[in-house]
Amino acid sequence: MLNITKEFPGIVANDNITLRLRKGEIHALLGENGAGKSTLMSVLFGLYQPEKGEIRKNGKVVKINNPNDANDLGIGMVHQHFRLVEVFTVLENIILGVEPTKNGFLDMDEAREKVVDLSERYGLKVDPDAVIEDISVGMQQRVEILKMLYRDNEILIFDEPTAVLTPQEIAELLQIMRDLAKEGKSILFISHKLNEIMEVADRCTVLRKGKCMGTVEIKDTTKEELSRMMVGREVSLKVDKKESQPGEVVLSIRNMTVPSKIHRNNAVKDVSFDVRRGEIVCIAGIDGNGQTELVQALTGLEKMTSGSINLCGKDISKASIRERSVVGISHIPEDRQKYGLVLDYTLEENLVLQRYWQPQFQNKGFIKFDEVRKYALRLIDKFDIRSGQGPITVVRSMSGGNQQKAIIAREMDKDHELLVAVQPTRGLDVGAIEYIHRMLVEGRDSGKAVLLVSLELDEVLNVSDRILVMYEGEIVGELDPKETTDEELGLYMSGAKRDNVKEIYNAG
Repeated sequence: MLNITKEFPGIVANDNITLRLRKGEIHALLGENGAGKSTLMSVLFGLYQPEKGEIRKNGKVVKINNPNDANDLGIGMVHQHFRLVEVFTVLENIILGVEPTKNGFLDMDEAREKVVDLSERYGLKVDPDAVIEDISVGMQQRVEILKMLYRDNEILIFDEPTAVLTPQEIAELLQIMRDLAKEGKSILFISHKLNEIMEVADRCTVLRKGKCMGTVEIKDTTKEELSRMMVGREVSLKVDKKESQPGEVVLSIRNMTVPSKIHRNNAVKDVSFDVRRGEIVCIAGIDGNGQTELVQALTGLEKMTSGSINLCGKDISKASIRERSVVGISHIPEDRQKYGLVLDYTLEENLVLQRYWQPQFQNKGFIKFDEVRKYALRLIDKFDIRSGQGPITVVRSMSGGNQQKAIIAREMDKDHELLVAVQPTRGLDVGAIEYIHRMLVEGRDSGKAVLLVSLELDEVLNVSDRILVMYEGEIVGELDPKETTDEELGLYMSGAKRDNVKEIYNAG
């Protein structure tokens, strides 16, 4: 990609960027949220046309007008926000657009055989007949990768591929990437995670505010050097916090049971725990072990079959989503686009979604747009939300990391007793992660209760004051982050170790 320039209203997303990818290499693309990484890859995949510059493949200039052209050239892309049809099965999504036919009819048997073979060969276990809307985000990620492998692409673009995966799945994915590179495939790997880049990439190109800061050989650099190139300053990769001072119980969950959408078993089985003021309690576990359903039942998105939820001594088990919000729950959801934002609303409209009916923002049923604008500008400044047109930017056009910042700004600024943060740093760069971790700790220190759900082992061990491990819908361990290790946590997460946590809670 030579001298690529791509502009949007109010912003130059890519400013004269040159990127060279060698055959059989893993080339990382690193940059802050909104630095232009996804835009550059969308140009390569034919989703955008550049204002200037050219793309060459094997030395020849190529014109990529759309993703079909990219696929014909052997270029495939796993998008940060998955491009899947929610009501189709895994198999139907994988073959969509390249359906095998026999005598004019769909030949699903041949397709199924190829998909099963690919999933076994690359360790991407999926159920071909599962419907997309019923499977976890981690599973959807695998479907996206299989879609690319099914098309026999030779240039593979992974846009934030590990943002939704568990540590075990990440290790597997990095191995898959190494195997693909060994087979001669060339990989462009967009990531914020410096550990992964150091572990798997051969070279790394760093972008900052739409400009290329240079390309470095991984063996000749360090994490600190990369983060300095990316952010332009020193970044602390360690969470700085003092000892927690837990107060009275804010959230009390007793004997919660939530049915599963996917199978007959319950997703959450008779779970009980408390979260107190001034502490960060983290629910850790491999994706798909009931964390999603637990949070959805807690926030009102799913119904429980039994159990109770108390917030500050008040039973909210049957309260509506708005009632729970008003009574003091803030929620950073797992899927920012599905549950966190109205994508075709502006940034300022999204920032007041939870509060537009309050006297500050409305008078006799009419919204005070000046107040909304003033409030939005304050949050944009405080949380460093970057977008082309400020408060009037349509949220769909913002980068994933800045969409996440918008949700975090809205939920953390709202007056709340309990912050439920699910994967709050998903898809954020090191500078933003440092900031969000500091905000969580500040929330805790100001007497709020924080329930963190995370798949990131580093985050679990660094940010939390207490760890509850979920496995197959049950809490199987309660751990002190200061006294546990990655290995012990991993054993609990895989179900190899269990505490008698339920007995402790029932006795208490």
